[in-house]
Amino acid sequence: MGQQQLQQLSQELQEIEEQIEGLQGNVQQLQQEKHDVDEAIEALDTLESDSTVQVPLGGGAYLRATIEDIDEVIVDLGADYAAEFEEDDAVDALENRKDRLDDQIEDVNEDITELEAESSELEQQAQQLQQQAMQQQMGQMGQGQGPDE
Repeated sequence: MGQQQLQQLSQELQEIEEQIEGLQGNVQQLQQEKHDVDEAIEALDTLESDSTVQVPLGGGAYLRATIEDIDEVIVDLGADYAAEFEEDDAVDALENRKDRLDDQIEDVNEDITELEAESSELEQQAQQLQQQAMQQQMGQMGQGQGPDE
């Protein structure tokens, strides 16, 4: 019975570790997205009309383009929607997006903390089971030696 419990705990621990790794990957993606938003905000703060920029076309290809009017900025709103904003409103929209990303990062980190606590608890249970199994083996060895003498 103890060996079976240990195997079950081991499997649960492995599943939790996989969940934690997946959530840590989510945090990295959210942090990258936040970094991208920061870069967009910085670009809006520094670029001016008639500036030359490189526009990504995809596949690692870029096209040089001149900004006609910095006051017209199209911002991705999510869910395949975008809207045109004036520069200040675009920065506000990006700041709001950054705040939402911070909230998501915090939520995922809380989930990670909960899973780590659960993992720690399961590890303690596994250690207790191992100690009990060792004590039982030691007890059986001591009992087995008595009649042989």
